[in-house]
Amino acid sequence: MNIFRLLGDLSHLLAIIILLLKIWRTRSCAGVSGKSQILFALVFTTRYLDLFTNFISMYNSAMKLIYLVCSYATVFLMYFKFKATYDSNHDTFRMEFLVVPVGGLAFLVNHDFTPLEILWTFSIYLEAVAILPQLFMISKTGEAETITSHYLFALGSYRALYIVNWVFRFYTEGFFDLIAIVAGCVQTILYCDFFYLYITKVLKGKQLTLPA
Repeated sequence: MNIFRLLGDLSHLLAIIILLLKIWRTRSCAGVSGKSQILFALVFTTRYLDLFTNFISMYNSAMKLIYLVCSYATVFLMYFKFKATYDSNHDTFRMEFLVVPVGGLAFLVNHDFTPLEILWTFSIYLEAVAILPQLFMISKTGEAETITSHYLFALGSYRALYIVNWVFRFYTEGFFDLIAIVAGCVQTILYCDFFYLYITKVLKGKQLTLPA
């Protein structure tokens, strides 16, 4: 554990809390992609299958459990509790275009050809692109609520901080995980345009709108 990983974890947790509070307080999931949330739930499920068999620390187990519970809670709120507010007309990204290629890649490129390792690798690859339905939804509507923008910024910051964590670990521990690093870089690149719009608009009190 180092400060960059801790900040990354806290940023990730903050993103999840922001999203849940947004949905619960407004009693609406308008502007949120349910498909991205399903993909994130799939990411955590396939990554944390070792939750009760591989104990590392109380912190590690607690964070795994929190991510799992919160991801399924978000899906429940969107597809059951506040289903009437879900904008399915704009959330049209085809999830199979991500899940199938990622599954094939995880099967071919992994550290160890075992079921748990393949599923872990699948989760790493899928997390890198799971935000695409949300970004695609914003591109279709042309704008994003300020609270949704805060959620996306916190989520993007988590991955950017993890890249710094990997650099730090490489120089201090000699640790190097090419699969995680490449996937993390891809994920961060997907957020670059959003980061620019967030800094130039949302932080100045304006609503995030995309150029016509």
